Parts: sequence; structure tokens; C-alpha cells
Amino acid sequence: MTWLVPLMSDSPDITPARHTRHLTVDENTAGQRLDNFLIRELKGVPRTRLYRALRKGEVRVNKGRVRADYRLVIGDLVRLPPLHQPAASAPPSIPLRQVDQLSRQIVYEDDDLLVIDKPSGLAVHGGSGLSFGLIECLRKMRPEARYLELVHRLDRDTSGLILIAKRAAILRELHRQLREKHIDKRYLALVAGKWPRAMRVVDAPLEKNFLQSGERMVRVSGGGKRAITEFRVVERLEGATLLEARPITGRTHQIRVHAQHAGFPLLGDDKYSDDRTESFARQIRLKRLFLHAASLRFTLPDKVEMNLQAPLDSSLEIILENTRK
Repeated sequence: MTWLVPLMSDSPDITPARHTRHLTVDENTAGQRLDNFLIRELKGVPRTRLYRALRKGEVRVNKGRVRADYRLVIGDLVRLPPLHQPAASAPPSIPLRQVDQLSRQIVYEDDDLLVIDKPSGLAVHGGSGLSFGLIECLRKMRPEARYLELVHRLDRDTSGLILIAKRAAILRELHRQLREKHIDKRYLALVAGKWPRAMRVVDAPLEKNFLQSGERMVRVSGGGKRAITEFRVVERLEGATLLEARPITGRTHQIRVHAQHAGFPLLGDDKYSDDRTESFARQIRLKRLFLHAASLRFTLPDKVEMNLQAPLDSSLEIILENTRK
């Protein structure tokens, strides 16, 4: 008798055959958005290609077409098309100083949750030319952790509080609270000029666009998704206003675009700024986006209400001190 020995797909000299896969959603992935699931399962495939596969119906759930924001349910059968994925590469080299810094940025931790005061300039995950981000750093920092997943995201240039789930059940619960608007998130932002106290709510739909370069931009558009941000004046400064921003919805770049729409782009915003704002930012020597996730309030099952705070870092405090003179 002749035995046929299958070639192992993890052999370094063998490229796995391209084929359609069908995956059944389990408790560890239930509640996750479909697009995030695809990014995880089809590592290295450009996001624009993943979204095109969704639009064309190449990706299906239970044999039907679905939207990118569909939330997976236990037992769902997901069809993954044979999209090109680059060969696996070595894990990214993460500087020890970055890991050391994050270990000092822990605001809260228990068996369910890790809360980090993310520094400005660090993306939440690698990709789009970045070899690593916050989640890769945390996994290097905690190699023994069986589960670490981002609950939500912050822009690369935004600093402040971000939640990382340590159990799948906690991720699903916090995603539910985000959808149902049970998590209170507040940001501190600085704008040039005198923001009117009477302007407390910006209710303007937002639409995402991708430039030819691949850069993502957001604009107010009647065809976009509804977006609401509450603003409150915290302090009047010399030529500027410190604001508290509370996003009621969770759209990409929402606070930044709503502030621009109101006529007051955030200081240090290189995407949505104008000449007046850029000139003032140079005048006060601001080197980064002045947007900071300062507080989070929510309640997890069997726990007291959590009210987490992260003060402004020293670079932003110096800017405020200089504009108070």
C-alpha cells in the first residue's frame, strides 16, 4: 500500500493553496463587527480590498450579503474568499522603551479589563505602513495573556483613555454598551478663538472618503451617517477656548470634523485645519493634535460604576499655561 503524505502548510518553502474558507463564529468572536473579523482573519490584505469584497458579495454570512458593520452571532457561517495574503513575516520589533512607557501608562487593571492612557503618536494597531501599534506592544508586554482585544479606538494623534478587554465576554458586553450609548466618553480639545457658549450640540451627518493616496478623510454630508457631539466651554484662554467634547455617536474623526464644521478646527489638526488655526498653533508652539480622551464612565456586571480619569500630559499643560498668560 502506498501512503500519500500531505505537505504541511507551515513549511517555510510551501505556499498554502488559495481556497475559499468557511468559518463558524464561536463565543470568542461573537459580537465583533464583520470588518474587524476580516482584518483579523485575512492578515495583510489591504482594507480597501476587504471592503470591496464585502460590496461585491465575495464575503457572505449564512450565504447572504452583509454590511461591514454587521455584528457576528454565535453559529454564523462566514464565507472567506481566497484573497491574496502576503507570506507570514517575523513579529515586528518593538522598542523596549515603548513597552516600558506603556507599563507606566496603566490607569486601571483587573481580571477583565486593562485601561491605558495612550500617548499621542502611537496608533492603536499596526498596518498601513506601521510595523506595530498599541495592541502589539501590549501583547509583547504581556506574553502570558491569553486574550487582549481593543474595545474601541483612538486616532493615532489623540491621547488618552482606551479600553482593552481581557475576556471575550467583556468585549461583547462593552461593545453592547457602546452600541446602546451606555458608556460616557469625554474629551478635552483646544480651539483658536472664542467658541460661543450657546453652541452646545453639533448634529451633522458624516461620510468617510478615501483619497487616491489611501488617506482617510471625513466630511459633513447629507448622505452620511448621523453624528452628534456635545460641546461645553471649560475655560476661556488668550486667543483660544478649552472645550469638553462628548461624542453621542462614535463616527470616525467625529469630534475633529464637527469642530471644523462649527468653524473652529482643533489646534494641531493636520487633516482638518485652516490657515488661521495653523498660524495660532505655530504661535503657541503646539506640536501635536490637542485632543485628549480625559474620562470614561461605565458599569460592568457585578461591579460598581467605573469613573476613570486621565489628566492632560505635561506638553499640553504647558500649552494651556502659556495661553493663560
